[in-house]
Amino acid sequence: MNSSNENTVAANPATAEGAATKSEKGMSRKWLYGILILAFLFVLMPYLFWQMTWFGRPLNDAGIAKAFGDENHPREAQHALSQLADRMLSSDANARASARKWYPQVVAMAASPSDELRLTAAWVMQQDNSVPEFHTALVKLLSDNNAMVSRNAALALVRFNDAAGHEVIFNMLEPAEIAAPASGKLVERAGAGDAVNAGAMIGRIESDGHGAMELRTNSPGTFERWNVANGTSVASGAAIAVIDASSDEVWEALRALYIIGKPSDESTIEIYTHSVKGMAPRIREQAKETLGAIRAHEQQVPPAK
Repeated sequence: MNSSNENTVAANPATAEGAATKSEKGMSRKWLYGILILAFLFVLMPYLFWQMTWFGRPLNDAGIAKAFGDENHPREAQHALSQLADRMLSSDANARASARKWYPQVVAMAASPSDELRLTAAWVMQQDNSVPEFHTALVKLLSDNNAMVSRNAALALVRFNDAAGHEVIFNMLEPAEIAAPASGKLVERAGAGDAVNAGAMIGRIESDGHGAMELRTNSPGTFERWNVANGTSVASGAAIAVIDASSDEVWEALRALYIIGKPSDESTIEIYTHSVKGMAPRIREQAKETLGAIRAHEQQVPPAK
């Protein structure tokens, strides 16, 4: 009796051990599958994000029409605009011709409430300076509330032999001031030397009447300084911060002023013929070439009688 019980008891651990081994193998497989699925997602998600955001992904006419019709996703229309620019710049005459039928949509995008679409449309319209409707739309964009849109329009107008954006372009060489959007207490976020993009938040204004209002940059560059101390009360519209121009913005401005520059621009351009902190080496050479072009143009213009 006792012996039988002992044998029964002795057999149970082996059975339990076998069951545990099978369970462990099952769990190991589940973990393996889970790891494989997770690894697959790590590869898939960036790919899908790239597909959704990469403007180089080709679109046929049906895709462009769908993108322009998607009012809820402006980035799709941006993708279509980028694709049209590629066609306009193509060495293939058929590709260039296929872009022209979409020109009315490009002009329509230049009047979009989306800053990104107006910005991209301004860049696209410079690719064909034979279109009067593009010229008209770009002139309107010169007074756009978004600094980057007006700058793109001013640069594009140079391709149309139109110097109407000269002041906008010249201002790209100058530091930009940030004004307080409302009265209140300044809470600083950015510091001297910080690189900032257009639309970057550099601080906020806290007031009882408006709550906290974000301070954002109008253009890219390097944060230069605060004009007032952190925690100081400021008045609405007061210039409270200074952003130095970015190297890329200065580069584009100098190239444009090579064509439409004026004698009154020379003293500011002269600054960039020397080493300036934060500026790429190519800036000095371009500044020298731009000064030379302006001075050569002066000599060719007969004096006023």
